[in-house]
Amino acid sequence: MKTTMDTRACIRREYFAIFFFLAAAVSIIVLHNMEVLETTCQIQHKVNSTTIIAPRVSTVPDVHRSFCTFQPLSPNDALEERLLLDSIAWPKTPVLPAPLSLEKTSDPAHSSFTILPRRGGGQWHVGDQLEVKINMSDFQGRPKKSGGDFLLARLHNQKLGAGVVGQVVDHLNGSYSAVFSLPWEGDAQVEVTLVHPSEAVPVLNRLNGEQPDRIYFKSLFRSGSISETTICNVCLRPTQPLCNYTDLRTGEPWFCYKPKKLSCDARINHAMGNYKQNLRAYEHKLFQRGVNLKVFIRASGLNIVTILPKMKGQSEVKSSSVKSGPSGYYYQGVWRALGGTTVRQFNNSAIGQCLKGKVVYMYGDSTVRQFFEYLNAVLPGLKEFDLHSPKKAGPYISLDYANNILLMSRFHGPPIRIVTVPTSELRYVANEIDGLVGGTNAVVLFGIWAHFGTFPMEIYIRRLQNIRRAVARLLDRAPGTVVIIRTGNAKALSLSVSLTNSDWYSLQCNKVLRAVFKGLNVHLIDAWEMVLAHQLPHNLHPPSPIIKNMINVILSYVCPQKGG
Repeated sequence: MKTTMDTRACIRREYFAIFFFLAAAVSIIVLHNMEVLETTCQIQHKVNSTTIIAPRVSTVPDVHRSFCTFQPLSPNDALEERLLLDSIAWPKTPVLPAPLSLEKTSDPAHSSFTILPRRGGGQWHVGDQLEVKINMSDFQGRPKKSGGDFLLARLHNQKLGAGVVGQVVDHLNGSYSAVFSLPWEGDAQVEVTLVHPSEAVPVLNRLNGEQPDRIYFKSLFRSGSISETTICNVCLRPTQPLCNYTDLRTGEPWFCYKPKKLSCDARINHAMGNYKQNLRAYEHKLFQRGVNLKVFIRASGLNIVTILPKMKGQSEVKSSSVKSGPSGYYYQGVWRALGGTTVRQFNNSAIGQCLKGKVVYMYGDSTVRQFFEYLNAVLPGLKEFDLHSPKKAGPYISLDYANNILLMSRFHGPPIRIVTVPTSELRYVANEIDGLVGGTNAVVLFGIWAHFGTFPMEIYIRRLQNIRRAVARLLDRAPGTVVIIRTGNAKALSLSVSLTNSDWYSLQCNKVLRAVFKGLNVHLIDAWEMVLAHQLPHNLHPPSPIIKNMINVILSYVCPQKGG
């Protein structure tokens, strides 16, 4: 099997008898760093009309900036940002009188859904679409007159290990439609969940606009025997002098309050600080588990339908409410795509065969690290080399010498809500991708979403725009590179999680991500639907059965079925 140049250079056959794994792993690390340096020295990037050759960080002290203001965008990027924000605009909710009372807010206990009869009459068949009407009421049982509730819908059969996500349509009058594709034969149960009442969404939106620093970070500064710790963030209120660590290649902003005795150059690490919950009076009532936070809505009448086999010559019944369907569904616990690449099933041996001769670069948060951990666990020849990296942060590297498989995993650049990380290991995904050679034996996999839930959407949009530019450059110089992007997913919610990483914000991020990368030769792992459609409880880190299905999706992109 032909290998990439970087893999062959790292794995010298003459060293096999002496060092086997250790020497090979060390040489790969050195080569990777040399490639990054060489590539970045060849590429010139312009930031604010200043040509930047080497990737470095600005440490200009005493810089005061307006709260959450950034470098100006190009006209095209600024237009795209406005259009993206317009596309995810949420329906407005009538202002509640103060002090807040739940009486006029959406109550799942007083709300209900009804399965509508099949259009044209008769029984349901595979290939049809099922439509459900959802009527929302308040805590006094009065029908709601406005939209904006965040609802999820699922059709499932636990015995069959089957599930598919419904598409929810807001009619802006207190009623909603949920439309389901019917991809399997047998019974199917409808499930509708109120994630957030419409009155909670403006609170989440306000907090991200007015208090993006409610989760804050810190850095240690040290010089000799003197050390100081200061607060850091994407957005810092200019109450004291700032150290400006904005990345000069990407323009990604990052600031720390300047230490009183030390230079900005003395910063040595990044760490999670703390969380400040600043809700107005009684707003916490909008986020109560078992009351109005991820609560099932009851059915008015039956909640189960029976789906018959698809008939020959059958004209499928489609809803007029939605234009697009789900990306896939589960059957017997296996994810099946509806359109696009056929999802193959890979046992451990097939995984090894697919990845043979491949270098897989993984960038992003801990939900991407799960793929690295899964592959390490199922491939016996894959051995992780201990880089003494901080747990949960990385970087990590694993090598299967015999099969020329190399996996590398690294966390994205700040904001990062994890363990303490040396500043030397803070890398932005766009810069890392710019340092790759790429090619037919290279796979780039990234996902970035879970650490942005407290910030204005503009920050996330700009991060994705930077990554898109880097991906476009990579595919231009090495069009055979496989690029795969993981979307965000639903999770278990509490008051604190809702205020810092809500499913509502994750949904918005997913919409933006899809739009930003539309048209590029990249592949998506629809983690949003793969978690929602599954029978297991929602979790920030999906459990192993879901990860296994995601791995099958990834490998189906890397090693597609011939003719599929």
